[in-house]
Amino acid sequence: MRVVVQRVQESSVHVVEQSGRRAAGAIGPGILALVGFTAGDGEEPLSWMAGKIADLRIFPGAAGTMDRSLRETGGGLLLVSQFTLYADTRKGRRPDFTAAAPYAEAERLFARFREACEAELPGRVATGLFGARMEVALINDGPVTLVIDR
Repeated sequence: MRVVVQRVQESSVHVVEQSGRRAAGAIGPGILALVGFTAGDGEEPLSWMAGKIADLRIFPGAAGTMDRSLRETGGGLLLVSQFTLYADTRKGRRPDFTAAAPYAEAERLFARFREACEAELPGRVATGLFGARMEVALINDGPVTLVIDR
């Protein structure tokens, strides 16, 4: 499991369909998390990762240093599925995505991960639509961007 965490002032995701685009999820200040699964990932890291994101001290406190967590600030969490996090670009010019989890397995894990995040941050989790073409907008705050592997 790999998650790219970005501290944001705001973020939103729209699903792009033949009939146009529609809003899927949005947050104000908080974290945008791009979430990918690799073949063989199970449910074991889901709760750990949800807790890690909720308690990661990347928000400024009174002294201006990064010492507050999403749980403490009351911010939102926007989850976006991102199989391309497991692209292999070492050879050629076309990324190889064979390390990414199969669609059905990744879809199931993403749904369970959302549940784990909701348990950590009730009512503060938004998502895009798994497997859809999406447009993600954000205002990165800092910028602060971290990669968390499990």
